[in-house]
Order: sequence, then C-alpha cells, then structure tokens
Amino acid sequence: MFKFVLTLMLFGSVVGLANAQSHFETDSITTSQGELKITFIGHGSLIFTFGGKVIYVDPYGEVADYSQLPKADIILLTHDHYDHFDLSAIKAIRTEQTKLILTAACAKKISGGIVMKNGDVQIIEGIKVEAVPAYNIIHKRDDGQPFHPKGVGNGYILTFGDKRVYVAGDTENIPEMDALKDIEVAFLPMNLPFTMTPEMVTDAARRLKPKILYPYHYGDTDTSKLVELLKEEEEIEVRIRPLS
Repeated sequence: MFKFVLTLMLFGSVVGLANAQSHFETDSITTSQGELKITFIGHGSLIFTFGGKVIYVDPYGEVADYSQLPKADIILLTHDHYDHFDLSAIKAIRTEQTKLILTAACAKKISGGIVMKNGDVQIIEGIKVEAVPAYNIIHKRDDGQPFHPKGVGNGYILTFGDKRVYVAGDTENIPEMDALKDIEVAFLPMNLPFTMTPEMVTDAARRLKPKILYPYHYGDTDTSKLVELLKEEEEIEVRIRPLS
C-alpha cells in the first residue's frame, strides 16, 4: 500500500511538471547524472528538475498560479523583496518535506528555513548549493542606499552532476564574480535601475565565461542589445527566454 501511494505521489508530481512544461518554455541540459530540465516561469522565477527533484527559485505569484504546479523538494530564495519572496506562492508549493533555503532577512518573515549567508556551502537533497554575494555598487535609491546592499542577498550556484549553474539573484557585475569558476549555465539579471545594464551583463559574462547565458528578470530591457554586445564571444551561447 505504501509503495502504491508513493508511486502515485511521484506520478502526480511528474504529471504536474509535465503540465507546467506545457504552459512554460523548457530547456534540457545533459549532465553526467542525467538530464537537467529548466522551466522558465518568468521574472526571476525558475524551476529546475533533476534526479526526480523539483527545485524552485524565487516563486512569484504574479507570473504563475503556483497552486497548479508540482510541490517543491527545494525552494531557493535570493532575497526578501516582494517579487522574489512571495509567501502565498511559497505556501502553494511547500510541504513538510520541502527544504527552504533563504537569507537571514527572509528568515525573519517565514519559519523552518535553512539560512545560508554569502560563502556558505551545503548539500541539500544530494545537490551542492553554494551561496554567493549579490549586491549593487552603482545603482542606488534616492537616499544613496544601494537597491541591494552587500551581504544581504544571495546568488546560488547549484551543481547538477558535472554542470554548475549560477543563478545570480539581484546583483551587478561585482568583483566576487571573478572567483566563480567552471560555470556551465548563468542566469544574470538585467533590469534597470535595480540590477545590470546590458553592458554590465556583458562584462559579467566575459568574466564568468558560461557556456550558456540566460539574461533573466530583465523587465523592459532590450535583450537584443546584449546579443549584439556578445556576438563575438563564440564560446558563450546567449539564450533569450520569457523572463521579463
């Protein structure tokens, strides 16, 4: 009976994910431990599926009805701004078994999470998760404070088999990016005035040298400008997906 229920639960999760992928674009990346599927929900919101695990990044209810999406094994939250930290979206996909990875600021608003600060590394459900800095240097509020102060938000590097995937969070092309090595896939934000210009993303990409670059959370920014700026960088494939 237990085996039947477990099989039914797994089947339901697979069907739910298949339904999600019918509504949203999905890419597949081959790794040494099977396929990594990336579902592009919109804005800063992503789903990674790998090894039977469903991993969400910054679920945001304005871009999807999360009650219709599969339950989460892992939820990663980059920072506590409303369009990255959405309690109703989190509640819709969270179970008692879900691992919630978040910042200290997020942990003040929700209980039961695993707090990671810049530089922390953990193995979560068999997946290596590295928390890296994400902050502004140039772009600031009217009072002179950066939109994203240093040490508050996280980017995350996830290791899927032999592939390292960098989800930068809300950040500029900060010096710490020079230390990030062997990035296969990079998600870099490009929405003004909060994160990077196309020129900043170009600089970050040239330093990171990912094989695949997805600009994400790009709002009204013209993604064709980034494509033009990186057209000579033949080792970097720029993929534009609906992540405005």
